[in-house]
Amino acid sequence: MSNVEQQPAELRCGGAATAAEPEAELLEPRTVPLGGPRAMMVGRTLPNRDRRMVGAWCFADFYGPADIAGQPGMQVPPHPHTGLQTVSWLLDGEVLHRDSLGNEQLVRPGELNLMTAGRGISHSEESPTGHGPVLHGAQLWVALPGEQRDVAPHFEHHGDLPVVSSSDGSATVLMGELAEAVSPARAYTPLMGAEVSITAGRTLKLPLEADFEHAVLAMSDGISVDGRPVRVGDMLYLGRGREQLELGSGGPGRALLLGGVPFEEQIVMWWNFVGRSHDEVVQAREEWEQGRVSGAPDGRFGVVHGYPEPALPAPALPNAELRARGRTRRPS
Repeated sequence: MSNVEQQPAELRCGGAATAAEPEAELLEPRTVPLGGPRAMMVGRTLPNRDRRMVGAWCFADFYGPADIAGQPGMQVPPHPHTGLQTVSWLLDGEVLHRDSLGNEQLVRPGELNLMTAGRGISHSEESPTGHGPVLHGAQLWVALPGEQRDVAPHFEHHGDLPVVSSSDGSATVLMGELAEAVSPARAYTPLMGAEVSITAGRTLKLPLEADFEHAVLAMSDGISVDGRPVRVGDMLYLGRGREQLELGSGGPGRALLLGGVPFEEQIVMWWNFVGRSHDEVVQAREEWEQGRVSGAPDGRFGVVHGYPEPALPAPALPNAELRARGRTRRPS
């Protein structure tokens, strides 16, 4: 997934945990375009103005349910990534992934596409020909820790993920572990991500790892978190130290539960790059532009084959130097 704003602000996140954090903090999304001239709009809750990360989760877009009948749907041309993992998760519809390693994979609801960018990769995402009428889902990024941020890029598709179930609902574990159910997806820091489905009119209780900070992204109307209503598209940050969570819903409900050990490195996020310094991001941008213009398949980001439109050009850098930032706006 690309951050395709033409004038992207520096996405300020990463850094040491503060000694005191609010017990709960509501993160409201901002609306941003996704993908070139035929952009669809998405809601972005991470990074937020004050709360920039949840564990290593550093980026969260939520979209739909969108009526794309007779329309292009998602169309994100080839674009680069460094220093992160992309997590594609659908509630409805289908998205075709292509990358510069030669992978081509259709992802459907209940399946996970996980791309580890590492040193550098490029990919495209699109609603395939003959796609269904609705597109509904989330795209997330996970920041790679310093010692692994230059790993060789690779791609994983997991069509059979573990599920924790009860009469009150269920949780599909995308990454990490929840209630002893362990995802096969590779994670580089202690974290957890799960889609939670709640039976209408019931309350689902889930165990939490007390050392993690957690947040819930509401993906349907009528969601409540420990009795607090959360509107669809909003994220409720829950802090650390919790050992249990109660999720309720008036009708059939769905939400994303994210958690992880607070990410204690300061990082730079700009456009589609996660780095540690201004110079690192500048170099990544220059190498992307060189490869994009030349079409050299052996460059840092390679070439995506099969997408019908040109790769995305990198936006101009801001006049000010990009700075590594803390994980919250508050002083560390």
